[in-house]
Amino acid sequence: MENDGNDLRERTYQYGRRVVRVFEALPNDKLAHHFGFQLLRSSTSVGANYREAYRARSKPEFIAKLGDSLKELDESSFWIRHISDSEFIKPERLSELKKETDELIRIFVASIKTSKGD
Repeated sequence: MENDGNDLRERTYQYGRRVVRVFEALPNDKLAHHFGFQLLRSSTSVGANYREAYRARSKPEFIAKLGDSLKELDESSFWIRHISDSEFIKPERLSELKKETDELIRIFVASIKTSKGD
């Protein structure tokens, strides 16, 4: 765990790790695998894009990468809903992941607004 004072870097990393555990718990089913792989891809991209934002060379680049993270969070929310509605995993097991997704979305929306001066 990195300890550089940037909790959001660690939080977005841990978000991806939580999804890895969800992915591993999915049944061996074509549809479950499809939904899970899409969720795995989008959720791990959140942290990767945030790391790029953290190292941005300009404010516009920073805002763009935050926007990329937000887009991936929104997509992750979509796939979580599919997995939950399909009952591949008990919906209550996904409730904390849904909550974290929503919280991260709010954080990124607020960060983008602040960075743009809105």
